[in-house]
Amino acid sequence: MEGKILLIDDEKKLRELTSKYLEYEGYEVIDVENIHYAKSKIDQISPDLVICDVKLPDGNGVDFCINSKKKFPDIEFILLTAYGRIQDGVHAVKNGVFDYLVKGDDNDKLLPLVEKAITKAKLQKELSALKIRIGKKYSFDSIIGQSESIKKSVTLAKKVANSDTTVLLTGATGTGKEVFAQAIHYESRRSIKPFVAINCSAISGEILESELFGHKSGAFTGAQKDKRGLFEEAHKGTMFLDEIGEMPMDLQAKFLRVLESGTFIPVGDTKEMKVDVRIIAATNRNLDEEVKNSHFREDLLYRLSVIQIKLPSLAERKEDIPELVKHFTGIFAAKTNQKALEATPEFLKEIQNQPFKGNIRELRNIIERAVILSNGKYLTPDLLPPRQLMKEESNLDFTMASAEKAQILRVLNFVNGNKTQAAKLLEIGLTTLYKKLHDYQIE
Repeated sequence: MEGKILLIDDEKKLRELTSKYLEYEGYEVIDVENIHYAKSKIDQISPDLVICDVKLPDGNGVDFCINSKKKFPDIEFILLTAYGRIQDGVHAVKNGVFDYLVKGDDNDKLLPLVEKAITKAKLQKELSALKIRIGKKYSFDSIIGQSESIKKSVTLAKKVANSDTTVLLTGATGTGKEVFAQAIHYESRRSIKPFVAINCSAISGEILESELFGHKSGAFTGAQKDKRGLFEEAHKGTMFLDEIGEMPMDLQAKFLRVLESGTFIPVGDTKEMKVDVRIIAATNRNLDEEVKNSHFREDLLYRLSVIQIKLPSLAERKEDIPELVKHFTGIFAAKTNQKALEATPEFLKEIQNQPFKGNIRELRNIIERAVILSNGKYLTPDLLPPRQLMKEESNLDFTMASAEKAQILRVLNFVNGNKTQAAKLLEIGLTTLYKKLHDYQIE
């Protein structure tokens, strides 16, 4: 097995013997006689493992290992201790050192310990590298735009990122609420833990409860085995609940309990579970109005909106459109194996005059279409959809709402107005159906 080891021991003969033994097993070993040289070497060579004697001429090996582990968390440390200093090894392990080995033990114990330590160090380094790559992809730097409105939202999000405070993201559909949620998570101390997202409007009430809290086998028809809920999956991490305003009222009460006590009971179970989850929620609805209309719990709104961040619409940050166009053009050119494309001034002028009620999502779709249809050099106005089509795209939410309303009316007509049967056929909760009937003004 390959690996780089820094060996620290003032006993020359033992140090040289151990070095040769480890080198024979395929490891690269750098040996030094004291802490002074070790400090310079650990910075210089970035070893996978440090093997250190407890008693050294210029310091205590235990203190050196504990302090170095804090500074270099991806490096593992093994202490070499005498029989009378085993308590030093135990103390070190409790403070982050991988393990300790009693001096004088045969090498049969050394090699397995070294292999395990280096395996762990390499996995830790891979995880750290992955974290950096993911962090760059989902960091606040990935949020495009220099307008005052978007910078104001980013500044507030950065301030709360490293806390456990509940955050409510508001704004129209397509403004990038999930992008903000991911950035807050990956800039927080929970970044190496799960980021779990769920859209509350995409799942019916009964299924949503099972998805969030999990269920026991036999809890309902089709529940053939126990299932972990998303809250359990997100333990120590972040849960992002998009379209929180669509959550049924009865489920809101159970969700509030998680916010207040960190506890919940899986569907069909009697045993309470405790989780540590940071909540970020998002909505395109006016939750104050939803509270007034008895569609959303006031106490839940208070708990959710400890920090409320409004994301500006694209119409409020049109100066960011050229930068966004350049960003999306680069993404879709790479996906279609094209060289760098350039948007002409005429293209930018035309596109900045659009209402963009679908916001960044709509802009992204239009740029993807333009890149696919381009000649591989420039984006020109003729690549834009016809104005009527763009108008329809800008009214995407209305179109989707119309389709949903038409489907509800169709099902109600089919069941002769029986709302319980209609809810079952639509696979939504009865409370959700009544809410939609109110929203769409269906008698």
